[in-house]
Amino acid sequence: MTDYEVTDIGALDAWRDHHGGFDPARARDGRRVVDHELTMDYIGMTANALEPGEEAGYWHAHSRVEELYVFLGGHGQMGLDDDVVDVRAGSVVRVGTGVWRTWRAIPASSDVPGSTEQLRWLCIRAGGERLPALPDDSQRAPERPMPWSDAPSAS
Repeated sequence: MTDYEVTDIGALDAWRDHHGGFDPARARDGRRVVDHELTMDYIGMTANALEPGEEAGYWHAHSRVEELYVFLGGHGQMGLDDDVVDVRAGSVVRVGTGVWRTWRAIPASSDVPGSTEQLRWLCIRAGGERLPALPDDSQRAPERPMPWSDAPSAS
């Protein structure tokens, strides 16, 4: 038996249609908690979309969980303790334990590129053991044939 699962979170422009969260009282449009849909033991992930001008509306910090925010569209800001950091497509922000964080999609402005788009990001959460600098639990199988070598081209 192979240990993997596949789900489809949809195209970026469909993320806003999802309504969810960790707690029903705090669920919102534009949040999908993917780790509630897949069997994930060591990592978690949400897919998020905010309209221009929307914000989280709260601060939070974790005592055991590190988060990685990968921004895929729009323009926004993150509050990180006493700092404000601008984020846009291509920004990646690691937030360690104990750091207070919040975020917003900046209000739409013709002067700010990307501000009229939804702010879209993945938040990846992990905890537990520190990862080694180089994966030390992997093995290679160069003799194993690639599964698509005889498959027809997708073009």
